[in-house]
Amino acid sequence: MAYTKDQVAHLIDHTLLKPEATEQQIRDLVDEAKRVGTYSICISPNQLPLPDGVELGEVKLAVVCGFPSGAHHSEIKAREAALSVEQGADEVDMVINISDAVQNRFDAVQTDIKAVRDAIPGAVLKVIIESAALTDEQIVAVCEAAKAAGADFVKTSTGFHPAGGASVHAVALMKQTVGDALEVKASGGIRDGKFASELLDAGATRLGLSSSQAVLDTL
Repeated sequence: MAYTKDQVAHLIDHTLLKPEATEQQIRDLVDEAKRVGTYSICISPNQLPLPDGVELGEVKLAVVCGFPSGAHHSEIKAREAALSVEQGADEVDMVINISDAVQNRFDAVQTDIKAVRDAIPGAVLKVIIESAALTDEQIVAVCEAAKAAGADFVKTSTGFHPAGGASVHAVALMKQTVGDALEVKASGGIRDGKFASELLDAGATRLGLSSSQAVLDTL
């Protein structure tokens, strides 16, 4: 399917998650998001509250949680998520406990997600499953755990794992698993419009992009 720049822009979480990101880079990120018309910006929790004078306008604010490893106590993830919402976040992108997932401990995965869900009842919760590090069977089970825990999205990747980022196969499998109950966010390694379009065709309804303008320019 062919997508316009405006259509895709409204599905983008314009992302800056480099640990060395500066206040000026956050200001630039917001300016670009407003200029391009992205749905949101996605940043690290240490960047909250936003710098003085920064106004998002219609752009939403997403913040990562338990990032990038997911290897945090559930209580810590829950408090981190709650603090981010207290400081203005509309959405939280949490990383699951990947160790539990690869060991097929899906009840534990669900419990971890539920802890964050309960901490931010009024915010959108996206669950990063690190799909490239999981088997198909594990992807399905983790998506089912996210659905049972009350998440709003399942998300492919942090973009920081050596196993890789988003794939069309993973997005299609995730969408097939969650159906209309949850949405699917594709992130990690999306650098051109062709790949972005393929991910949307596979069922993604949100894209995590750090090079938003470059992707839009290649649609």
